Amino acid sequence: MNDKTFISFLKHANEPFSGWDFSFITDTGRMKSELLSWSYGSIAASLIQDATCMLDMGTGGGEFLSKLRLLPSSVYATEGYLPNVPVAKERLTPLGVKVVQIDDDDVLPFESGQFDLLINQHESFSSQEVRRILAKGGLFLTQQAGGLDCREMNEKLGVPINEEFVDWDLKKALKDITKHDFKILKSMEEFLTQRFYDIGALVYYLKAIPWQVPGFEVSQYEEELYAIHKIIAEKGYFDTIQHRFIILAKAM
Repeated sequence: MNDKTFISFLKHANEPFSGWDFSFITDTGRMKSELLSWSYGSIAASLIQDATCMLDMGTGGGEFLSKLRLLPSSVYATEGYLPNVPVAKERLTPLGVKVVQIDDDDVLPFESGQFDLLINQHESFSSQEVRRILAKGGLFLTQQAGGLDCREMNEKLGVPINEEFVDWDLKKALKDITKHDFKILKSMEEFLTQRFYDIGALVYYLKAIPWQVPGFEVSQYEEELYAIHKIIAEKGYFDTIQHRFIILAKAM
């Protein structure tokens, strides 16, 4: 490829990604997402006010949790992606949060009934294990990316959607959660537009979410990426559809 703009965007997509911070492409307006009809952050902030012992599952680099205020006296955060653990500890430990590295969603290193609030943003979980560590009457809030998330990326790159997650949606999650002695208090599911304004922003995003296209390397998909680059040059953007759902459940 001798397209200088294309080459330049790919070069700048190598900017380091840390924790779960997309500000490199969001704060500059290079990627925009349509607004959901709910706010995970507002719901979580409201629930925290009545919590005494809480857990943030899959905290990433602790970005979200660190921005919440009036945290309860006992706060834990888990993270399974090793590079994120020191980032989360550096950010959260001064706030009194105990960061715990985990390897298995089915075996969490906590006592039964230890927490009265669990929050989970885009993190896998075992409903059975969540119920075990949650006290009776405790609350579980989770926002998930569904199995059809951003499938347009896969289609343009010629990569099938991961069959293991393709049927992950609100209906399946509710069925699983209610089997483990939970009462559903709130649930919603939406599909919304996520727009990329240059190929570099798309590549940066793909590098940050390796489960979308496993083993993604620019050199392997250069022709397909260039085709998307041309779409952006003609239309001004490339759209994908985000698949999101949220559940608030009470342990019975």
